[in-house]
Amino acid sequence: MIKRSALALSVITLISACTEEVGLLDEDSNFGGRGGDPLTPVMDIVDRAPPPTNPLRNAYFGDLHVHTEYSFDAYNFGTTATPYDAYKFAQGEAIEHPAGYQIQMATPLDFYAVTDHAMFLGLALEAGDTTTPFSQYEISKPLHNLNADDNKGVWSLTKRITNFSSFIPRALEGIRSGEISEEMAIGVTRRAWDDIINAAEQFNNPGHFTTFVAYEYTSSTDDVGNLHRNVFFRGADKLPAVPFSRLNSQNPEGLWDWMDTLREQGIESLAIPHNSNGSNGQMFKLEDWAGNPMDDAYAEQRMRNEPLVEITQIKGTSDTHPLLSPNDEWADFEIYKFRVGTSIRSEEKGSYVREALRNGVMLESRGVKNPYQFGFAAASDTHVAGTSDDEETFFSKAGLLDGLPERRGSVPVDFVFGTFAKFLAPDTLTEVEGRTYTYGGGFESWSASGVTGVWAEENTRDAIYDAFRRKETFATSGPRMRVRFFAGYDYTAETLDSETMIEDAYARGVPMGGELIKAGEAPTFIAWASADPRGTALQRLQIIKGWEQEGETYEQVYDVACSDGLTPDPETHRCPDNGAKVNVTDCSITAGVGASELKTVWQDPDYDSGNRAFYYVRALENPTCRWSTWDAIRAGVEPRPDLHKTLQERVWSSPIWVR
Repeated sequence: MIKRSALALSVITLISACTEEVGLLDEDSNFGGRGGDPLTPVMDIVDRAPPPTNPLRNAYFGDLHVHTEYSFDAYNFGTTATPYDAYKFAQGEAIEHPAGYQIQMATPLDFYAVTDHAMFLGLALEAGDTTTPFSQYEISKPLHNLNADDNKGVWSLTKRITNFSSFIPRALEGIRSGEISEEMAIGVTRRAWDDIINAAEQFNNPGHFTTFVAYEYTSSTDDVGNLHRNVFFRGADKLPAVPFSRLNSQNPEGLWDWMDTLREQGIESLAIPHNSNGSNGQMFKLEDWAGNPMDDAYAEQRMRNEPLVEITQIKGTSDTHPLLSPNDEWADFEIYKFRVGTSIRSEEKGSYVREALRNGVMLESRGVKNPYQFGFAAASDTHVAGTSDDEETFFSKAGLLDGLPERRGSVPVDFVFGTFAKFLAPDTLTEVEGRTYTYGGGFESWSASGVTGVWAEENTRDAIYDAFRRKETFATSGPRMRVRFFAGYDYTAETLDSETMIEDAYARGVPMGGELIKAGEAPTFIAWASADPRGTALQRLQIIKGWEQEGETYEQVYDVACSDGLTPDPETHRCPDNGAKVNVTDCSITAGVGASELKTVWQDPDYDSGNRAFYYVRALENPTCRWSTWDAIRAGVEPRPDLHKTLQERVWSSPIWVR
């Protein structure tokens, strides 16, 4: 029998109430032009001359998964930050966390996208405002003044958890029965969508800071397998009147059809799936929604609309899993083992990116186009409008629910919270070696992650979106590491040391995200990574290979460059240990080891021209403290014994396919 926390049961109830594929809303309502007067800007943008473009491309960093008060769950758990606040935060301003403290980025971002949930967008906020017509419905009353300053204490969590399980199902039933005006609900969504668009327009500053109009499509399977996507529009001159949501269709293929229809009308967009790790094997299965084998039409539509995949975020890393990559010593990195929003185990097979890449080349070997030829992205999935990507200052995701250490399970519960939990929800507590910690929603397994990097000529919507499309993107677990990756047939050691290395690399080969056509000889790769200037030194540079051979797929991890003058062992393909250690009593690290930069020219020693293959780079930092250890040190307690005390932050390049 599976034990579920009160929160997990709430989420299951919410999702299971929304699993019908038939949409409630008129789908034509999603195609109309956006109307209405622009809203008043909150902050003026100072016009500055944009920097000159760089044909060899610059690295830009951003968060492509951000929720504000317009998302039901964010508002319900205390978030009152607006899209305007989110864009201020991304540029370095401090904003207030729902728990009452200030949050601020140490290093501002270059681009940002508010991606509030399309399903009932803005409806909870409308319900909580007692001056609105929607607030007069019976279902709105529990949300009245929910986020008033005097209503954010620990005792408010009971009401919030109840709201979380009941509000959306009751809203759905109310619209179905006619008790709630569907026209009113759509009007709320339109106004919220207009405000989100206006915020993106007001803060977009070409050459300096880029925003994207975006939202989240939140589908799942009937067994709570996560199929969420974030949808991004290239521009804002022409946009749909309201976003396509789960209310229109539970089937992601319906989303792609809508995106294709918009594209025919001159509205360009792409979607990025996230949290495949919680999909229960459904995100990367080998059949379509109806259970039919994948064909070329399916693969073409999926790749046309989903060229990228989110590989890491707060709810864990979806690169791979130790059960799928038993020979990868670094596969056990920030693994989140549950289906999203539950304490039910998620099936590993079909849920992780590396396996999907392998299955993609296998399908090609069978004569079917590759539906899994995607580049990599990363994001936070913050629900407080601000990215939490730093281990030392981690403030988690879900506002009042996990915004304090004892609520996210990193330190033992205090007397007040412990008494509250034992009385109202004892199954949200767990005993670990004689200490009592929270256990609910897997908060202790969440990550201070992540950030998307792109290589683009300039910091503008067009240039960054083009980088998305060509998959010249990389993903980091938080630090601002940079990585370059090229493949060709004319690279030499001299290329690596040349002042024109990047120019030559582009001219003689393909960058990350590209395809290299076989030429009867082993290709040569240029792999380069640099450390975050404010972060920790690099330990090793790796190339991960996957390939198909005689109907089976395989993978291999190669260390290709080592720090501290060390070299990979030619038999094991591993760097020797560089001696980097962490003192978990104060999080100090070994001084004087590691590299600020690692680069190499590399050829695959096991190359077989008869096999389809993909390659991508992974670079690892020296070990540092995990966020849960930082929480424990500040609280003056021992780190929680069943959690990893340290980790190795990392960066992944998008793959290159050799075929």
